[in-house]
Amino acid sequence: MSFINSVLNSVVPPASLVMLGCSWPALCFINTCEWLYKSFFSEDMEDKVVIITGASSGIGEQIAYEYAKRKAILVLIARREHRLRGVSEKARYIGAKRVLIMAADVVKEDDCRRFVNETINYFGRVDHLVNTASLGHTFYFEEVGDTSVFPHFLDINFWGNVYPTYVALPYLRQSNGRVVVNAAVESWLPLPRMSLYAAAKAALVSFYESLRFEVNGEVGITIASHGWIGSEMSRGKFMLEDGAEMQWKEEREVNGTGGPVEDYAKMIVSGACRGHQYVKYPCWYDIFLLYRMFAPGILNWALRMLLAPNGSRRTSLVGTGRPTLI
Repeated sequence: MSFINSVLNSVVPPASLVMLGCSWPALCFINTCEWLYKSFFSEDMEDKVVIITGASSGIGEQIAYEYAKRKAILVLIARREHRLRGVSEKARYIGAKRVLIMAADVVKEDDCRRFVNETINYFGRVDHLVNTASLGHTFYFEEVGDTSVFPHFLDINFWGNVYPTYVALPYLRQSNGRVVVNAAVESWLPLPRMSLYAAAKAALVSFYESLRFEVNGEVGITIASHGWIGSEMSRGKFMLEDGAEMQWKEEREVNGTGGPVEDYAKMIVSGACRGHQYVKYPCWYDIFLLYRMFAPGILNWALRMLLAPNGSRRTSLVGTGRPTLI
């Protein structure tokens, strides 16, 4: 077996590069034709039913407004119902045909089953499921004094997407609908002080890439990835019982009025309605993929130079009490 692997290691990479080089013109032509087709033809969302999780503010709120402009029927989900009321009123004013709001926690399967079932009872279908809930951090891994905060990142960034998808998938199959996922460039680009967030996002992307093959085209999947958006990293906190705090970002709690958040939301909805598999904002981050594949040493060196703090690093204020979201 080791001999076979040695032969394949020597043969497969150069042979693949030769095949890619020969087929590159045809691939470019096909991709260009596909891009032109999707640029002129977009899914008509009028009277289509869209479930948006994490819709109380931030990216989720702006996505709700974009779907409202397309006269969709909206089902807005968040933990805090009072925040959804304002979003609902504005979405109706913009053009949403109908808006249903429900308070629910996406990390609880029962809550997800409840809001999906109520959507079916009210409207009889689900066409798009948009998962926007996300939670990040800005601390060094070794500085964490309370490991009980670790499950929160996996719960919100991973299970908070998986549970709604699991419950809604049978209905999305019936409507040939689409799942829209809010990922991040950190899923493949290493950045300091974001180890748990990056790991959860990488797991999320891998899950939906695998699910794409399982649904076999019956349900579309759009994976949206973003880089740095505004000042989201400095907004919001985990408050701990002993008075310390841990910096975090929860994208559904970020003020999303104007600027990059609004632009990102427009790209997501436009890409989803055109059937795109991926939406990237901004696109220039893709250049780092080439460095990661062909010159990882240069990428690591550059990131260390650009992102590593000078001198002694700042210590995150991570306490030892039980964290509660505020």
